[in-house]
Amino acid sequence: MQEAEVAEFWESHPCGDLAVGGLTDMFHGNYELFFSAYDRVRYQRESHIPACLDAMDVAGCKVLEIGLGQGADSEQLIRRGAVWTGLDVTDEAVERVGARLAVRKLAFAGLYRSSVTDIPVEDGAFDIIFSHGVLHHVPDITAAQQEIHRVLRRGGRLVVMLYARRSLNYQVAIRIVRRAALLAAWPFRRKVPEGILRGHLDNAEREGLRNYLRMERFLHANTDGPENPHARVYSLRDVRRDFPSFEVIRAHKHYMHAPPLPVHALPGSRLMGWHLWVEMQPR
Repeated sequence: MQEAEVAEFWESHPCGDLAVGGLTDMFHGNYELFFSAYDRVRYQRESHIPACLDAMDVAGCKVLEIGLGQGADSEQLIRRGAVWTGLDVTDEAVERVGARLAVRKLAFAGLYRSSVTDIPVEDGAFDIIFSHGVLHHVPDITAAQQEIHRVLRRGGRLVVMLYARRSLNYQVAIRIVRRAALLAAWPFRRKVPEGILRGHLDNAEREGLRNYLRMERFLHANTDGPENPHARVYSLRDVRRDFPSFEVIRAHKHYMHAPPLPVHALPGSRLMGWHLWVEMQPR
């Protein structure tokens, strides 16, 4: 897997774009209306995020955000007093976040279109580096964590959200329920209408059903849609393996999310949540 393939996917599928119907389809390019609607949906679904951002205590700190999506968290960090710099591998995200900050009249230090494996700043430039739902999509995570280590000052903090291996979504929804659903639909695949299930069936036809159902393959297509090219899930042991330049300080899980299971309102996110937040310090 090459980073170019990952970038191409996110360029054409901006993170969260369909949460409220899409910028161009539903809002005809009206950034203000789109961002307001998107933020409302995002923080209703993931209501833990504002408190997690509060706990980061970013006021007066030089903060680099890696992977920007629609810039919702970017705006929240700036409003909490961060001296904010953003970086994303796609032109689309950089353009949208730039538009958000202009519309909202928010000041920032920098905004780069670049890879996390090649961050265009000097050594030790940041007090805090934050990345929400991005680093598990980076193919060369070794190079990425080395570059993050380079630009984070000694004693600084890396705060990331990674998809959780020990979650209801991975252990039950992806490994069992969705694979079973694909097998059940396989004999009737010609009659399945367009949508997510049909996307999986098309993948299985191209690649072979047995091969597609291997977890090494199936996982990639079951985090952010059937076309998603690359994703990982993490336990704390996996974090320590992939981030050897860092020491884990604390971790917590949130967000009961395991489609198609109707679990959003159930308790237990601290144990089986899909979002693993990890705070680390450079060694």
